[in-house]
Amino acid sequence: QVQLVESGGGLVQAGGSLRLSCTASGRTLSSYGMGWFRQAPGKEREFVAAITWSGDRIYYADSVKGRFSISRDNAKNTGYLQMNSLKPEDTAVYYCAAGGSKWYTASYDYWGQGTQVTVSS
Repeated sequence: QVQLVESGGGLVQAGGSLRLSCTASGRTLSSYGMGWFRQAPGKEREFVAAITWSGDRIYYADSVKGRFSISRDNAKNTGYLQMNSLKPEDTAVYYCAAGGSKWYTASYDYWGQGTQVTVSS
């Protein structure tokens, strides 16, 4: 079993940056693919970014390409989502997930509780 805890969310002005962290406990994260998803009020959860267990393949939603960067440090059992040039439409609860693949939401076995990101205009 893997427990995931996100941190780093908050309120930021448009154009600003935030760095989300996802720290795992219970089991090592190094065996699992990781992903970040988000859910805005009244909308379905959507894919943001994903990274393979080794970090050799990375995937992004079109809406965040060139602005967001996913990474991981398996030695620290932690994954990251660097978010730059934030827009009001990026406002959502951000979730990290592990044990799945690419953008396939249903493939992920473990989920964090989410962290709120609010971008003001």
